[in-house]
Amino acid sequence: MDTVARARSYLAALSGGDAGAVAALVTDDFVSEHLSAIGTGSRGRGDYLARLPAFLAQFVDLRYEVIDTVAEGDRVAARYRLTATFDGHPIDIPGVMLLTVRDGLIAHRIDVWDSLTFLRQTGAVEERPDGA
Repeated sequence: MDTVARARSYLAALSGGDAGAVAALVTDDFVSEHLSAIGTGSRGRGDYLARLPAFLAQFVDLRYEVIDTVAEGDRVAARYRLTATFDGHPIDIPGVMLLTVRDGLIAHRIDVWDSLTFLRQTGAVEERPDGA
């Protein structure tokens, strides 16, 4: 499977909500990094699998829509749109995942998403009157 197809299948698995199916697509030494202000990372498939059920439960009807991909060798950048309901609030967040594929599995993930938009959409931060 090529890197773009693997990236798409990984995001589709996240959208499917099955933690085991998601974890089956990553390497044993998988590294998940979040570069957003409120994201947290993990190391290893076991740690990732332990965290996934809570993440998937928080984001009801989670969907990752792949907008665009760019691939070079074993790396792929996938621009996405995440939609879900979080604590009763509908959210619609843009983001980009940078993925490294090794032996057909995701070995490294860097997720960059708009945490300020998330905080505004969930009511944790108010939007300024000037719209900024």
